[in-house]
Amino acid sequence: MDLDVLNMFVIAGGTLAIPILAFVASFLLWPSALIRIYYWYWRRALGMQVRYANYDDYQFCYSYRGRPGYRPSILMLHGFSAHKDMWLSIVKFLPKNLHLVCVDMPGHEGTTRSALDDYSISGQAKRIHQFVECIKLNRRPFHLVGTSMGGNVAGVYAAQYPEDICSLTLICPADPPGPR
Repeated sequence: MDLDVLNMFVIAGGTLAIPILAFVASFLLWPSALIRIYYWYWRRALGMQVRYANYDDYQFCYSYRGRPGYRPSILMLHGFSAHKDMWLSIVKFLPKNLHLVCVDMPGHEGTTRSALDDYSISGQAKRIHQFVECIKLNRRPFHLVGTSMGGNVAGVYAAQYPEDICSLTLICPADPPGPR
């Protein structure tokens, strides 16, 4: 084998080895960093921005795209042990001119977590109402979408604050408590 060809393989191998080793090391040592980068990339690609809203001493984390307009906004509530970014696979199919809001439910991801909070379904519906008031989403009726636990909370929200919503979508809502 020619010396120039051998040098080319060494240089190419060395050049590729560094990013490959960095990826393997981050995968083994910091897998959560890769997941955060993945969600950051998809939020950026879809035009979603992360914001925080404060209600008294409570902080809500949410992502949004667009601005309220003549069409109703859409508020999306995730299920138990999920977070706002679970909606990204749905958001990519929605028109870019819709105002979308995906909130981290109470006690999840970037929203305040406190042992003193009421995490019952009605307690979470009350917290979501505080969020809606905080970002002034209820100036006009909006679409409310919820899945699993978020679907249960959305159903209770719709029953408690019917003037806030124009439609309700429940995706596999969690089983509501009470007699059958």
